[in-house]
Amino acid sequence: MNGPQDLGGMMGFGPVVPERDEPIFHGEWEKRALAVTLACGALGQWTLDESRHARETIPPPHYLSKSYYDIWITALEKLLQRHGMVGADELKHGAALHASAPTRNPALTADRVASALAKGSPTERALATQPRFAIGDHVATKVMHPTTHTRLPRYARGKTGTVKFIHGAHVFPDTHAHDLGEQPCYCYGVEFAATELWGEGADPTLSVMVDCWEPYLEQAS
Repeated sequence: MNGPQDLGGMMGFGPVVPERDEPIFHGEWEKRALAVTLACGALGQWTLDESRHARETIPPPHYLSKSYYDIWITALEKLLQRHGMVGADELKHGAALHASAPTRNPALTADRVASALAKGSPTERALATQPRFAIGDHVATKVMHPTTHTRLPRYARGKTGTVKFIHGAHVFPDTHAHDLGEQPCYCYGVEFAATELWGEGADPTLSVMVDCWEPYLEQAS
């Protein structure tokens, strides 16, 4: 979707200024925000793609005024309510008032955290079909503005690039975010010239590599 997270190429936000010697966490609450988000995700009620979409649907004035982990917690509250695990009244009171909906997986205990993080959530899948595109092919991205989740950046839609990598077949985020199944398809690393993305005012020596799932692409004319 064209949400507040899709900032690539937009102006007016000022320069990116890396923080010198930036700490991993800026406060103790950020550690807890990360831990609670991962622990809730491990319960199996939603996918990584659904959680991303939950963050994208935070209204822009709120999203753009929040810090990174504040965005995570805001989205987590939405997910917990959506899946019947927490009520709005419980969030308001900061205490459990009702029985929670059953979960697919048991609670993530401390002794299982390291193995769960090491396992991760692999997205690569085997397909019997061959990739539609080959390395070196010139492809065009589709012009699309879905209200649902997509991993095709807004600035890279309706543009022409060259396939540089074939990453194999992976879970398709656009369907996976909305409980429509994994529908795996091939994913490609497509290189776009900066001038193709942002016009003649862009630096002609630069290019951008975008990972594009096959449904996003067409053969360039």
